[in-house]
Parts: sequence; structure tokens; C-alpha cells
Amino acid sequence: MTTPFSDPSLLTRALTHRSHSAPHYERLEFLGDSLLNLFAAEMLFELRPHADEGDLSRLRSRLVRDQTLAEIATELQLGDHVRLGAGEIKSGGFLRASILADVVEAVIAAIYLDAGFDAARQRVRVLLADRMASLPEADALKDAKTQLQEWLQGRGQALPTYAVLNETGADHAKQFAVQCEVAGQTPTTATASSRRQAEQGAAKAMLKQLSGRRPS
Repeated sequence: MTTPFSDPSLLTRALTHRSHSAPHYERLEFLGDSLLNLFAAEMLFELRPHADEGDLSRLRSRLVRDQTLAEIATELQLGDHVRLGAGEIKSGGFLRASILADVVEAVIAAIYLDAGFDAARQRVRVLLADRMASLPEADALKDAKTQLQEWLQGRGQALPTYAVLNETGADHAKQFAVQCEVAGQTPTTATASSRRQAEQGAAKAMLKQLSGRRPS
């Protein structure tokens, strides 16, 4: 992403957080997010010809998630050039994965606006090539609740049920205890800071109990 820009102001804008000044990168981020998803989808469509829609969606989510984009930003040393306000600098904003991911998307949009669709597409394909090659099988990216549901359906068994056993803590720091029940099995429980996370934890525990394998 160090290709010279015909309009350097686009790159400056892509590297400017709203805490620093306006114009900042948020509109570019919006555009870059759509471009990134398109280019990633195109690559997956080409390279995973037998994957269905659900698998392609899971694989794309892994490619364009904040963690992956933050890794790309770090490799490109973009964090060294992000313009942040004093408050964000003090709080370590330049190290936050969410900001680094936003900047990558904004720079993709800046390349698109400066050099065109093909230039942006080619740059993204280069950035994602190694990660695309090392993607796991789509099944390994399914969350625990999906894995449990498919495990039971594949054996003709009833689907699991989930129930919140209790909620504890103040509103800003709640903990949810959730139970997962499967017919003929000992219920499993998990506690987390959200109901969804607790359900995933309980499903993961149930899968381990049922199959003796640890879900990914």
C-alpha cells in the first residue's frame, strides 16, 4: 500500500482518525469495507469452487475480520502513520485492532479513488494471497452452536435447548450463566459476559461431552 498516490490527500485522509481532525477516514472506511468484501468474495469463489454459500461466508468473515486486517496493518507499518488525537494517543489507539482494521479499509478505498478499481483489486489480492492459501476448511470455522446442531441432526437427534440460569453483576459488568440440554445427556453450563458467549461455551462443553473432541 505504499504505491505513490496521484492525489496524496486521499492517503492522508485514509490515515486520519476523527479524533485528530476532519476530513477523517470514516467515509473511506465505509467504501473500503465494501470493496474488500467484494474482492475477498471473488477470490474465494475462484479458489473454493465446491464451497456452498454458508461456507464461503464463513471463510470470507475470517479473511476480513478485524484481527486479520490489523495483522496486515502491522505488517505494512500503517500504525506508525495513523494521525490520532491526543486522547487516542494516550489510550494507545494506534495499537487497537479496530482502528488498524479501519485504516486498512480506508486505504483500500483511497487506492480505488486514486488509481481505479483494478489497482485496488490487485492490491487486495496480493495482501490476501497467503492468508487465502492458509485458510482452514470451512467446517473448522463453524461456531460451537452450529457444530452441535449439525452433530445432532446428522444422527437424527433432537436439537439442543438453551436456558439462562441466572444473571449476576451490575449492568455494565453482567455475567450470564447458561445451560445447554440435549436429550439423554448431562446438561452443560457456561458463564460469560454475554448470553451469546455463554451459549457458545455451553455448546462447546456439550460437544466435548458427546464426541470426545474439542471444537475449533
